[in-house]
Amino acid sequence: MTDRAAYSPDGTEKRARRIPGLPKGKDAVIWVLLVVGALVMVFPLYWMFATAVRPKSELFNGHFSLFPSRLVWSNFSDAWHKLPWTEFYINSFAIALIAVVVTVFINLLAGYTFAKYKFPGRDIIFLAMISTLMIPIQVIMVPEFLITSKLGLVNSWWGVILPRTAEAFGLFMVRQFMVSIPDELIEAARLDGASEFGIFRRVILPLSGPVIAVLTIFTFMWRWNDFAWPLVVLQSKSAYTVPLGLNLMKGQYFTDWTGLMSMSLLSIIPILLVFIFFQRYFIQGIASTGIK
Repeated sequence: MTDRAAYSPDGTEKRARRIPGLPKGKDAVIWVLLVVGALVMVFPLYWMFATAVRPKSELFNGHFSLFPSRLVWSNFSDAWHKLPWTEFYINSFAIALIAVVVTVFINLLAGYTFAKYKFPGRDIIFLAMISTLMIPIQVIMVPEFLITSKLGLVNSWWGVILPRTAEAFGLFMVRQFMVSIPDELIEAARLDGASEFGIFRRVILPLSGPVIAVLTIFTFMWRWNDFAWPLVVLQSKSAYTVPLGLNLMKGQYFTDWTGLMSMSLLSIIPILLVFIFFQRYFIQGIASTGIK
């Protein structure tokens, strides 16, 4: 599109230059809608922060305000010392990190098997495992707890970790990703005398960075935010995770909303750090696995 010409009083031609980078027409409408959508998504986080640093007297004075009159940073320290949050965070980090390592490794092995090996009933077994995604956790929670109790894993980290290590969702993602890996690479490694596990370790894993990043983010997020299963398995307060600690802050007759929001805000930080660390592989992994 050419710039529109204009003329100065002395008759010389001058051109009105448009500011580069600004969207025009439909692009401007889409840009405005995206900005509005982003503000809607960010507002709950802002409100959580505003409530966390707001003076307690402003919560129930009957006057609504988007901005706190002053920032009370001591709300964080006051809420931290009310409960053993150090133990809660240690438990959550241990459970999430161990679960990420075990779950990602098992899903990678299983996905590689279903993608690159042919054996009787492979497709039927794969469909049967994927169909378990339709089963709500509440349906299998009682038998899972009975098995966990028989194994002596109640009130332990492994009681929370093991029942969720083989995720059908992760298996589906890995299988979809590894189907795109050329079979010629595997055949070439076999001709060179590599063992089957050596092929997986030296050929498949270096190519699986995107799907590993996606699995790491999702697994860490699910385990960090998990509430129902740890509530059933963990019985002593010293073994509680962060979500269970947040639940303890809700009283029957009174809830310290500033303390609850401050601890909720802190609980989001680990997930954000994990996402920021793996974000450059995240989009590529989602696109490669066909998740829409």
